[in-house]
Amino acid sequence: MLARRRIIVAAFLAAFCLLKRRFRLWQHLHPLLEEYVPDCPKPIQNGSPGLPRFDAIHETPRRNLLTNVDEIIQPMQEAHDGFVQAIRDFDVGDVFVPGTVGIVSSAGGTYLPSFVVSLSLLRRTGSTLPVEVFMKDRTEYEAHICEVALPRLGAKCLVLSEILADRGETENIQPIEGFQIKSFAMLFSSFERFLWLDADCVPLHDPMVLLESEPFTSTRLVTWPDFWANTAAPVYFNISRQPEPSSTTRQATEAGIMLVSKPMHTRSLLLAAYYNYYGPNYYYSLLGQGAPGAGDKDTFLHAATALNQSFYAVSETVVDLGNVTPWNSQVATNAGYVQADPIQDYNLTSQGQWRVRDPSVAKPPRVFFIHAGAPEFNPGKELLGPKLRGFDGNPTRLWTYPPEAMRRLGYDAEQRFWEETMSVACTMETVFETWKSKSGLCDGVRAHWSAVFQNPNLEVPTFTDD
Repeated sequence: MLARRRIIVAAFLAAFCLLKRRFRLWQHLHPLLEEYVPDCPKPIQNGSPGLPRFDAIHETPRRNLLTNVDEIIQPMQEAHDGFVQAIRDFDVGDVFVPGTVGIVSSAGGTYLPSFVVSLSLLRRTGSTLPVEVFMKDRTEYEAHICEVALPRLGAKCLVLSEILADRGETENIQPIEGFQIKSFAMLFSSFERFLWLDADCVPLHDPMVLLESEPFTSTRLVTWPDFWANTAAPVYFNISRQPEPSSTTRQATEAGIMLVSKPMHTRSLLLAAYYNYYGPNYYYSLLGQGAPGAGDKDTFLHAATALNQSFYAVSETVVDLGNVTPWNSQVATNAGYVQADPIQDYNLTSQGQWRVRDPSVAKPPRVFFIHAGAPEFNPGKELLGPKLRGFDGNPTRLWTYPPEAMRRLGYDAEQRFWEETMSVACTMETVFETWKSKSGLCDGVRAHWSAVFQNPNLEVPTFTDD
């Protein structure tokens, strides 16, 4: 009994210290965010960057689509300078519990069922890493999920608005929502080292190995690429006082997956939080100029480069997964995309082998993550929709093409996704708030499972080169 009491007291003290740590961090950070607001109009944009695919070989000039550069450059530069100077002496000990390692995510509303499926799939890899999932505010907190279901899966809910509420001054806190949540969730997570995963991003293997290997062990920040070229406006590099990179240097970031170590990159996270705090009015326009997926995705690497911090940007191209269209055997309908193993990518690039420039130099790295967002594996959303039927009208797999990407999976990942989706749908059909107006979700998933994965006549892709 005494030993149990000591454990309870120790857990209470640890939780109390963490609350104090988070409160102290926000007490220091919030005044700085408010003090260094850009004192100028919002960037005004004329035109669109279109769909600029990344090209690692042919240099292209960086486009400027902003019409009021002269009006915004000095005020934004002064505010940026002031914030960067203010965080140089920031106490990094306030932002993590030493020695901790985990996974951080955010989810709420219709993303919560997708997150539970993803979390179940994470545990199928053998991972025992603790998980912290952030919710925007109490409207996204679901008691049964947070207090019963997620603890069984080694996950804990945190409500961001309550962490960010200054005592007695909640009316002065601007809402943190949408794209902004990620950078603040990273800052207020308790982990010293962590893997960020969007709610619909799933590792195919235990991710702990990534946190113990190069390129993370030397750079302490690893990101993955988007399909698109980096489209930051030229004026951003003046504002942040850094050299303008060549268009061939690296892709835009797909920020659904990141590896971060806080001792080395606290200031990068603080500057990314500044970019996101003023993202909707200023920095999302500067860093994307309306390119596909514009939002928080490029705030992290640009923050690191502005502070001259180390990082590793995975070079292997992101690849769509889907089904071949009947009118073009080389085109797939997008139903998700895959990201490469950073260890294998680093093993190539550290030897000067860049497949993004010449695919023939080596075999591609294995797939380590699937971003299953089109559709998400949420049967209460769009999963049980038209994409489940092939062009002949019959039930089909979501992922069959391209064959080289399917072989890089190593095993039948889609079957595993459907197994966990069926388990969640059939055991939690009446639990999620966004499912309470739905019916037949378990039956719908079971029917698709039977028609596809128990059909011996349906062609199965090849999942390995062996």
